[in-house]
Amino acid sequence: MSVPDTAAPRPSVWRSIKVVAWSFMGIRSRSGYQDDLAKVSPLHVMAVAVVAVLVIVVGLIGLVNWVVAK
Repeated sequence: MSVPDTAAPRPSVWRSIKVVAWSFMGIRSRSGYQDDLAKVSPLHVMAVAVVAVLVIVVGLIGLVNWVVAK
């Protein structure tokens, strides 16, 4: 008789990227949210969120500079 493996899945950076992308868009079901929380590392989520915010801010600054320069 084998014992089922009940270990939590290993957190991955890709899953954290998807969680942050869903949170930026603001669309996610409650069950999907609960499932994501069980499978991600808070440290990964914070790091991905900081990088995503920096990319968005730099992108917006670049876009504004490009529009103003024209």
